[in-house]
Amino acid sequence: MSDIGSAETDHHAEEDENYFISMTDMMVGILFVFIILLMVFAMNFREQTDTSQERMDRLREVAETVAREVQRLQQQVEDEISTASAATTLTQELLEELRRRLVDQGLAVEVDLRSGVLRLGEDAINFATNSADLDGVAAANVDKLARVLADVLPDYTPEGGEKPAFIETVFIEGHTDQRGLPERNWELSTQRAVNTFWRLVQHEPYLLALRNRAGTPVLSAAGYASARPIPGVDPRDYDRHRRIDLRFVLDTDTSGLKDVMELTDKMQEHLDRLQRAVEEANVR
Repeated sequence: MSDIGSAETDHHAEEDENYFISMTDMMVGILFVFIILLMVFAMNFREQTDTSQERMDRLREVAETVAREVQRLQQQVEDEISTASAATTLTQELLEELRRRLVDQGLAVEVDLRSGVLRLGEDAINFATNSADLDGVAAANVDKLARVLADVLPDYTPEGGEKPAFIETVFIEGHTDQRGLPERNWELSTQRAVNTFWRLVQHEPYLLALRNRAGTPVLSAAGYASARPIPGVDPRDYDRHRRIDLRFVLDTDTSGLKDVMELTDKMQEHLDRLQRAVEEANVR
């Protein structure tokens, strides 16, 4: 895997993590825009005191239609926000289950609930300086990790049943400390991720068969050199930064987003009709 490939994977990971936050923010923004427009048109409507009853009835009809569509959009936005929140909760549930099972296996791991990361530091998967080799202890711990992943992950994929969200990707992320040449660190971190990946799937080949909602493999590997140090940890704590992270990205069923966009199109049509009616009334 090249440095460019690693950077692209990093970019996609960030997009996946923030996808539903950005989508719900967009929908809330759309909702506010339509509510403001409706208020403006309602004010114009009340000012049309010299129009005929027929025109007033037409304005009232369109305004009431828009109001109903705003309510529908509001409910749709609330549903999508609820779905995104469920995905966040499910990610935390997954991380806590993995942490508990790995601790039972004697592995010291950390979880970062905000980032969706399971961190395997020097007490779990340790790498010597300038090396991507898994020594005896590290290899045995990767085998333990493989067993736990093979046992837990299927429940969070489409084959595991109905859930509000499924795993989109599990990024096996390799890291280095800040020492050394950048180009060497990118290569080194990527090789650490790849070596861990292959050890996992050799011990539990079933992991290769896991698929996300789109039907593509769940597991992937990426290297980040020293670009993602552990927050709050001294950069000179080199052993801790030479590590493997597992980053879990969950997706949700996005079919509701299509309904939202169709609804906004319909509302725009109603608003255009209302605008034309107001303009005609102003002419009179």
